Amino acid sequence: MPSNIRSVRGFSDTLPPVTATWQVLEARLHRILDGYGYQEIRLPQVEKTELFSRSIGEVTDIVEKEMYTFEDRNGDSLTLRPEGTAGCVRACLEHGLLHNQQPRLWYAGAMFRHERPQKGRLRQFHQIGAEVFGLAGPDIDAEMILMTARMLAAIGLNDVELQLNSLGTPESRQAYRQALVDYLSEFRDQLDADSQRRLQTNPLRILDSKVAETQALLDQAPTLEDYLDQASRDHFAELRERLDAVGQPYVINPRLVRGLDYYGRTVFEWVTHRLGAQGTVCAGGRYDGVVEQLGGRSTPAVGFAMGLERLVALIEENQGLVRADQADVYLVLLGNAAEREGLRLAERLRNDLPGLRLLMHCGGGSFKSQFKRADRSGAQLALVLADQELADGTVGLKNLRESGEQRSHPLDGIAAVLGEHFGITIHSED
Repeated sequence: MPSNIRSVRGFSDTLPPVTATWQVLEARLHRILDGYGYQEIRLPQVEKTELFSRSIGEVTDIVEKEMYTFEDRNGDSLTLRPEGTAGCVRACLEHGLLHNQQPRLWYAGAMFRHERPQKGRLRQFHQIGAEVFGLAGPDIDAEMILMTARMLAAIGLNDVELQLNSLGTPESRQAYRQALVDYLSEFRDQLDADSQRRLQTNPLRILDSKVAETQALLDQAPTLEDYLDQASRDHFAELRERLDAVGQPYVINPRLVRGLDYYGRTVFEWVTHRLGAQGTVCAGGRYDGVVEQLGGRSTPAVGFAMGLERLVALIEENQGLVRADQADVYLVLLGNAAEREGLRLAERLRNDLPGLRLLMHCGGGSFKSQFKRADRSGAQLALVLADQELADGTVGLKNLRESGEQRSHPLDGIAAVLGEHFGITIHSED
């Protein structure tokens, strides 16, 4: 007998009731993006490999080690997208969205990186991200950061910390890069293996090392702030002034550099200490040079991405934060006549009470077995329809989450009773 086929390592299924948490999470985030005037763009999951090597940087860990790249039947090198910004920029250039416009766009979907799977980091993971083009000032940086704060608050995550830094211009970063290399070269033998490799390829990523010995060496290292150009200093100061003006707390983290080469000036992360090493739940910043790198005119840009798996993990820790019950009401039906009438009743209630989650029992069974299923469904209330109720023109109503007797209500008035209980206004055809 052949063995069962299992999912690929790092590619996980999402099962009920967790899918309900995802649905509520995504709906809340979408509403906030819409409220800030962002429009959705839907991007392909496969792009030309060159798109990522040119935008992300050929010496980044993502391009060097983590991308799923393959050659198709035409001999073209294609890659499953490891992030969303590059594809968004490509789409804007291809379809002329940057011509005399300042688009504010958002997207959501799966990303792919061949990393070691661990909590909060899978090989297929999902992000929701946003990008703004054509605005160079700190005002849009501040608004975007405040929008992400509102998104996190909307799902009950109030214990996350906002970290900020400025990476300056490419010229100021290059000067700092050389100073950092000169300093760390004296301690090369004391660096961890990854940091030794990065010393000649992407030394700023050493600042993000999680190795304690390397972090200790960095305590005396030159700081990026000492090499910032004046325009970047002014931009960062104005950003902080705007955040201070609305009372948004933040921490300046001089070692925050991000893992993508395209960032410059503002970078930010929302960080939690509840997910171990994978504590970043939202990250973003400016990438003013990417549009030009990909063949367009020089265009300022800023964006962010949120890791949805990490948000769901935090929500699941806060039990009850996002309700994931399968139903509000479970309809118990006893007898053939009740089953036929129950179908009409269920459809009428769904028409009258938009948003009501009603699960109608199917498959027959005893009164006791149906009530067991009703309880397992997570529903708050059970409606009971049997021969006696049909004869009387009534329906039974029992609260499954509180003690108390089953009560009878007229069939033609049950929609009003349920609407009052769940706070749903009865839909009128007028």
